[in-house]
Amino acid sequence: MRRRLLCGNWKMHLDRAEAVSLARAVRDAVVFPADLDNLSCVLFPPYPYLEAVRTVVDGSPLKLGAQNLHEADRGAHTGEVSASMLVDVGCEMVIVGHSERRHGLGESDALVAAKVNRALEAGLTPVVCVGETGAERDAGQTWVVLERQVGALVPLDTRCIVAYEPVWAIGTGRVATPQEAETVHLFIREQLGCGAASVPILYGGSLNSDNASALFAQPNVDGGLVGGASLKADVFARMLVQLQKC
Repeated sequence: MRRRLLCGNWKMHLDRAEAVSLARAVRDAVVFPADLDNLSCVLFPPYPYLEAVRTVVDGSPLKLGAQNLHEADRGAHTGEVSASMLVDVGCEMVIVGHSERRHGLGESDALVAAKVNRALEAGLTPVVCVGETGAERDAGQTWVVLERQVGALVPLDTRCIVAYEPVWAIGTGRVATPQEAETVHLFIREQLGCGAASVPILYGGSLNSDNASALFAQPNVDGGLVGGASLKADVFARMLVQLQKC
């Protein structure tokens, strides 16, 4: 059985006190089954609050992740953070290739792949984001874009997690239908090739407790990478319950 994950990407929100308060609220609200082997709940706070959030989640089933890393492990890279630094503060996972970095900061497929490799070398689990823009979707380029983005990762180490985040759905209130998400997730799995059956593929893009159940029920949707809804502990906790039931 593939791992199922609910990941909360807090992006560039909250101050220190708010981050600690949210982490505590999530910790106290989420309920895990007795068998945790195939279920994970991960918080991805901003860099400055990783240590503060770690102190809250230590000893709980919650895991800690970072929102990005540099492709080098050390050097003259002002303002960057390395994989080994993330491990040092207690991170187990890291988001790589989020659309806000691919399209907002110009990160290429090759750079994303280099970051994935660096994360794996350091013992971090990369959550690798792929997805098409609205313009690419309207032009019928969804499959071409995904084939290119996923192809840059193949052969994919089976320790990786893939997140399909259609850019047109992120923060817009628009969301892929369950059928659309399942079709794309199956396509991604087919592109991954050998070992793909064991790789979790998450959905992200205006995901919330109102639409999560139907999406999580799809055979190839193994959880979610949640943005805005992860900033509300009660909503995020409901989504974890929905994921457990699917």
